[in-house]
Amino acid sequence: MSDTRDPQLDEELPDAGQRPAIDTLEVDDAERPARELSGWPERVVAVAAFAIAILAVWQVFRPLSQGSQYYLVVFLAGTLPLVFLAYRSGLRLLDRASGPGVLDWALAAVALVVCLYPVLPFEIGSGGGGYNEFLNRQGLLDPVDVAMGTVLLVLVLEACRRTTGWVLPVVCLAFLAYGYYGGLLPQQWTIAHAGLDFGQIVDALYNSGSGFYGTPLDVAATYIVLFTLYGAVLEFSGAAQFFVDLSVAAFRRSRGAAGRTAVASGFLLGTVSGSGTATAVSVGAVTWPILKRAGYPPEQAGGMLAAAGVGAILSPPTLGAAAFIVAEYLEVSYVTVLGWALIPTVLYYLGILLAVEIDARRLGTRPVEIGGTSAWRLLARFGYHFLSLIAIVVLLLLDVSATRAVVYATALAFALAFLDARTRSRARSPRQVFDALSNGVRSALPVVAVCTAAGVITAMTTKTGLGAQLAALLVRLASALSDNQTVVLACTVAFAAVALALLGLAVPVTASFIIGWAIIGPALLALDVPAPAAAMFVFYYSVLSEVTPPTALAAVGASAVTGGRTVPTMWQALKYALPAFLVPIVFVLTEPGEHLLGTGPVLGVLWTSVVACVGVAALASATGGWLLGIGPAPVAARVLAGAGGLVLLYLEPVALIVGLAALAAAAGYTLLSRRRTK
Repeated sequence: MSDTRDPQLDEELPDAGQRPAIDTLEVDDAERPARELSGWPERVVAVAAFAIAILAVWQVFRPLSQGSQYYLVVFLAGTLPLVFLAYRSGLRLLDRASGPGVLDWALAAVALVVCLYPVLPFEIGSGGGGYNEFLNRQGLLDPVDVAMGTVLLVLVLEACRRTTGWVLPVVCLAFLAYGYYGGLLPQQWTIAHAGLDFGQIVDALYNSGSGFYGTPLDVAATYIVLFTLYGAVLEFSGAAQFFVDLSVAAFRRSRGAAGRTAVASGFLLGTVSGSGTATAVSVGAVTWPILKRAGYPPEQAGGMLAAAGVGAILSPPTLGAAAFIVAEYLEVSYVTVLGWALIPTVLYYLGILLAVEIDARRLGTRPVEIGGTSAWRLLARFGYHFLSLIAIVVLLLLDVSATRAVVYATALAFALAFLDARTRSRARSPRQVFDALSNGVRSALPVVAVCTAAGVITAMTTKTGLGAQLAALLVRLASALSDNQTVVLACTVAFAAVALALLGLAVPVTASFIIGWAIIGPALLALDVPAPAAAMFVFYYSVLSEVTPPTALAAVGASAVTGGRTVPTMWQALKYALPAFLVPIVFVLTEPGEHLLGTGPVLGVLWTSVVACVGVAALASATGGWLLGIGPAPVAARVLAGAGGLVLLYLEPVALIVGLAALAAAAGYTLLSRRRTK
């Protein structure tokens, strides 16, 4: 094959040879930094991760005959031990300067045994005996089963602690305590239940479809790991770097060029990343020098990068890990969830772009000449990198399963690596292909730990009925404020939004959605909110934690790149993202709001989308303090614009009139104020 890369084009790319290579797999939304492994520990982890990659792909086309839960047992046995080798304990006395220590190897070995115990074909004491015998003991676990399940519970919580910190394990322990001690609560309390003994708890976790091997781990082992492999191959093929280069080349000398470049890079890279923090860090490494030359303060730039990066969790076709769980919980195809996310994604990035334009004027940023080749020339030469993304969508529309679609797209992305001289040598190297697939699985380890730990929460809510009880309590609390059904729904939505935002501060997005859906979901469904609207509401507010102080991980990552202060960067990120995050309330508050999920008549989808765009623009003006086309907005005008935007999002005829009148008043007041100051 002839070399299709033009050497001159390499020279014309922005800062060619000097811009840092991006890596979308180094940072994950819920992840603590992994160890830098070397030597034979690195080889052990790499070989095991590669084997899991092959198993995950094999399962797509030749599922294990023993069933999906058998596959989950094997998958967890392959991934859980790797967590103890790849992640530090965080305890100085136990961690070695480099590589895993004796305790880490011991934990990995024990994890392998207890994970494989259900499928081992020989007896262990009075237990064991193979997979079928293990299933036959469901509800009547042998003491050996209980002991093994208890050890696995401890190891899962420790793996979760190593990858995400203390909060989620503590939440899991609280749910376990509720399951065990709930029978001691006064029976007149809404959340009281009959109580579970320890054997019942372990049985629910270890030998049922709602515990460790429930939907969250099923999603991680079937969807998420395949999409992380796809992301690894895209990075390997040069696609991720191309997306950033294209964004840089798409804008020329203008006041807002630097900000537009950062937002466009976040969107393009986010469509394949699915990780807000990783996208923010990767894009920041390339665009921060441009933003700095334009005159953006570090905190402002970091907030912009964080907000643009978080869009990765919302952007089709990959979205974040929780989106796959939405599809499983609602029993719909993944392409349906992609359709629901399309318009909200447009609204999200519209809000950020408008905020960028406002800041460019308010801060007086300098035009930056972004050199290099034209975007059209880049597209003509390297636009083939979009083919794998297009392939996923087309295959999903042709009713190909999401798992097969992503495997085919991964194969296509690998084949496209041969079209570029810089990546062709890598594609011909078995070692580098091996490393790419291994890294894909290793990047999924934190998600596997979170999803397995989330099984504790789902099992306890299922066994005790806690979700329905808390949902009823939430609705009763809202009903105490008013008898009007609309007011009750509005109060419930407000309580739910606050609860989800607070929950997201403590746990990763995936766990936040799982807990939120178990508790908030039933409350919304009880008020006749359609399931898609309720699920997407919970999903979006679970994502909001990524830009909400004091634990906004995307903002933390962006501030590390720009050198800005962390907390002010978080507030700037929230300012950029907040207008669009009010949109999910529309999903559940009004009947037309469901049209924003792309459902209903075409005319309904169109008019609600247009009105929502105007509402988001009004909110961006209110938060930014500037009316585009007019100038700086006084406080009164900002209040009017904000109120008008909120009213418009109610999507009712009267609200439309009132909202537009408020916007007109804001514009008129701003014009009068400007004339008075001249």
